[in-house]
Amino acid sequence: MAKNEIPLDDLLLEKIVRALDGLEYGSIHIVVHDSQVVQIERTEKYRLTAEKPEAKIPQAGTGK
Repeated sequence: MAKNEIPLDDLLLEKIVRALDGLEYGSIHIVVHDSQVVQIERTEKYRLTAEKPEAKIPQAGTGK
Protein backbone atom coordinates (compact mmCIF):
# COMPACT_ATOMS: atom_id res chain seq x y z
CA MET A 1 0.00 0.00 0.00
CA ALA A 2 1.08 3.54 -0.68
CA LYS A 3 1.60 5.74 2.37
CA ASN A 4 -1.66 7.69 1.79
CA GLU A 5 -3.72 4.70 0.68
CA ILE A 6 -6.80 4.01 2.77
CA PRO A 7 -8.06 0.40 2.82
CA LEU A 8 -11.58 -0.16 1.45
CA ASP A 9 -14.11 -1.06 4.09
CA ASP A 10 -16.41 -4.07 3.77
CA LEU A 11 -19.51 -1.94 3.11
CA LEU A 12 -17.89 -0.25 0.13
CA LEU A 13 -16.68 -3.59 -1.25
CA GLU A 14 -20.20 -4.98 -0.88
CA LYS A 15 -21.64 -2.04 -2.85
CA ILE A 16 -19.12 -2.63 -5.65
CA VAL A 17 -19.94 -6.35 -5.71
CA ARG A 18 -23.69 -5.56 -5.85
CA ALA A 19 -23.07 -3.18 -8.76
CA LEU A 20 -21.27 -5.99 -10.60
CA ASP A 21 -23.86 -8.63 -9.72
CA GLY A 22 -25.79 -9.75 -12.79
CA LEU A 23 -24.07 -7.28 -15.10
CA GLU A 24 -23.68 -9.02 -18.46
CA TYR A 25 -22.80 -6.04 -20.66
CA GLY A 26 -21.94 -2.60 -19.34
CA SER A 27 -19.56 -0.82 -17.03
CA ILE A 28 -18.98 0.21 -13.44
CA HIS A 29 -17.56 3.69 -12.90
CA ILE A 30 -16.08 4.47 -9.47
CA VAL A 31 -15.56 8.16 -8.72
CA VAL A 32 -12.85 9.08 -6.20
CA HIS A 33 -12.37 12.50 -4.60
CA ASP A 34 -9.60 13.23 -2.07
CA SER A 35 -8.77 9.50 -1.87
CA GLN A 36 -12.38 8.64 -0.99
CA VAL A 37 -14.91 6.80 -3.14
CA VAL A 38 -17.78 9.25 -3.50
CA GLN A 39 -19.86 7.66 -6.25
CA ILE A 40 -20.47 4.32 -7.96
CA GLU A 41 -22.20 4.37 -11.35
CA ARG A 42 -23.53 1.30 -13.14
CA THR A 43 -24.29 1.46 -16.83
CA GLU A 44 -26.06 -1.60 -18.16
CA LYS A 45 -26.52 -2.45 -21.81
CA TYR A 46 -28.93 -4.96 -23.24
CA ARG A 47 -27.95 -6.82 -26.38
CA LEU A 48 -30.93 -7.52 -28.61
CA THR A 49 -30.88 -9.72 -31.66
CA ALA A 50 -32.02 -7.71 -34.64
CA GLU A 51 -34.26 -9.54 -37.08
CA LYS A 52 -34.29 -8.07 -40.55
CA PRO A 53 -37.72 -7.98 -42.17
CA GLU A 54 -37.92 -9.80 -45.48
CA ALA A 55 -37.67 -7.32 -48.32
CA LYS A 56 -40.67 -7.23 -50.61
CA ILE A 57 -39.29 -6.90 -54.12
CA PRO A 58 -41.90 -6.42 -56.85
CA GLN A 59 -41.80 -9.08 -59.54
CA ALA A 60 -40.76 -7.84 -62.98
CA GLY A 61 -43.33 -8.24 -65.76
CA THR A 62 -46.43 -8.33 -63.56
CA GLY A 63 -47.76 -5.11 -65.12
CA LYS A 64 -48.40 -3.48 -61.80
